[in-house]
Amino acid sequence: MTAPNTPSISSGDARPLADDPRWQALLARDPEADGAFVYAVRTTGVYCRPTCPSRPARRENVSFHSNAAAAEAAGFRPCKRCRPEQAAPDRERAGKVAALCRYIEGADGVPTLDELARHVGWSPYHLQRTFKAATGITPRNYAAAHRAGRLQDALGQGTNVTDAVYAAGYGSSGRFYAESDAVLGMTPGRFRRGGEGVEIHYGVAPCSLGHVLVAQSERGVCAILLGDEPDALAQDLAQRFDAAELRPAEAGFQAVIDQVVAFVEQPQTGLDLPLDIRGTAFQRRVWEVLRQIPAGQTLSYTDVARRIGAPRSFRAVAQACAANAIACAIPCHRVVRSDGGLSGYRWGLERKRTLLQREAAAQAGDSDAD
Repeated sequence: MTAPNTPSISSGDARPLADDPRWQALLARDPEADGAFVYAVRTTGVYCRPTCPSRPARRENVSFHSNAAAAEAAGFRPCKRCRPEQAAPDRERAGKVAALCRYIEGADGVPTLDELARHVGWSPYHLQRTFKAATGITPRNYAAAHRAGRLQDALGQGTNVTDAVYAAGYGSSGRFYAESDAVLGMTPGRFRRGGEGVEIHYGVAPCSLGHVLVAQSERGVCAILLGDEPDALAQDLAQRFDAAELRPAEAGFQAVIDQVVAFVEQPQTGLDLPLDIRGTAFQRRVWEVLRQIPAGQTLSYTDVARRIGAPRSFRAVAQACAANAIACAIPCHRVVRSDGGLSGYRWGLERKRTLLQREAAAQAGDSDAD
């Protein structure tokens, strides 16, 4: 019989604790569980966040509830230490960063730091630091990437160059043309024609992962493709750059191929070659976060989504990883499921596993040397 004024363990949406993943999340104080549920303790009458630093109660005294309102309806009161009735700090920051991203995307031009700070009630310094920590880039760089994406979409739909430039938010055509090579990788007219006439040189070489195709435009390496058959890799390149002029590499290109092969074998050493990165604004945001993941470490798709200020877009993040044409240099192999499992590598899970194992071993070796 339940003691008077003591909440029942069967209150709310509590379920049996046996094999309940929420119990494991509670024991691990998993930050990803913060906001997904709260837990209550029958003997104290208090409910907490899964990340509460208090010592976990006995399993038989714990019940789970979907949110603070459900726990309080069951008769529990909020913990004074973790304040579960308030918004989770990380989620509140992520929500404000997401709101900033939407504000930037809806602006006619590039909002100033002061304007953005007023929008969310932060100081400019705090906003700059928090936005970059969450997304990997500054608000100005985010705005530039989004503006470039809008321009590319408009030109791809056949809009004339002048209209596309102003519709994308460039204040003047002069300002745009000063940035056009960095934004499009070619003249606007050529981009509008699908990249027609752009020359891409490529070559294929064997490596420990099978074969690697290296392609380079006048701006830099635009593709590093992995596979088993050279012909299949060449067909993949042709599909990705269907309007470009593809030319087999001449003898002088071998040095570039050799450098890329060495990098594929040891990604932690880095690649000292310019990259020609082409993609939508969203893809470029994702790829920029990927390039900041150190060798030997991983992020989940959800982690990446949070860093670009779109915490619910983890499926779109996975699609951006799959669209990546520059293997290893844009390390989509360092993105894993939230449980650490491997999934979704365009060039095969065995290659992904091998790359991660190599990087982990190299990092462990560096630690031993220290």
